[in-house]
Amino acid sequence: MPIACIYIAVLLISNITSTKLVVFWPLTFDGGTLLFPLAYIFGDILTEVYGYKASRRIIRMWLIASVLMALLIMFVWRLPSAAEWPYQEAYMNVLWMTPRIILASVIAYIAWEFSNAVILAKMKVNDQGRKFWKRALSSTIVWQWLDTILFIIIAFAGVFPWPVIWTVIISNYIFKLLLEVVLLPITTKIVLYLKQVEWEDVYDDSTDFSPLRW
Repeated sequence: MPIACIYIAVLLISNITSTKLVVFWPLTFDGGTLLFPLAYIFGDILTEVYGYKASRRIIRMWLIASVLMALLIMFVWRLPSAAEWPYQEAYMNVLWMTPRIILASVIAYIAWEFSNAVILAKMKVNDQGRKFWKRALSSTIVWQWLDTILFIIIAFAGVFPWPVIWTVIISNYIFKLLLEVVLLPITTKIVLYLKQVEWEDVYDDSTDFSPLRW
């Protein structure tokens, strides 16, 4: 499933680029925010087209990949540097926060994505498949706020002053919400295209929504 591969890649890349705070017009946020909103969009597409079970499986694949990435970064960090490679300090300065950011991302995104997927799946059944835009926006407005607060506090508390942290939280939320609203027509077209091409349109009317089921 190509969209699943892109989805996981977006999440992993966002974890690494989140180590830097950037200024984008009047907003201040972590670098991963430039790409991360696509993860919300792909999450909506996966749940809408393939159902909650498929979305849950892909989240777990990302979880495994994230843990492996964090462990490898820490392992390479601890290995002695070759004499010809003078960039150990730069490596540490850039990537030392990555494992913590991955932890924050895992906790926040699991809380958001499982809740978001459940809401999307149940609303789809109630709406009989109509009004995808309403499901996407309703879940995003509420649960994206939860995801943003959890991620920023876990990732940056104790690293930056609290005024900076709250500025980043508000900027992140505004940017993510605006981008999802702007891209909603494209998201809707992708959903319709995938349903037609792949003959998939899953309704979770008898699904066990427990996130603990492996």
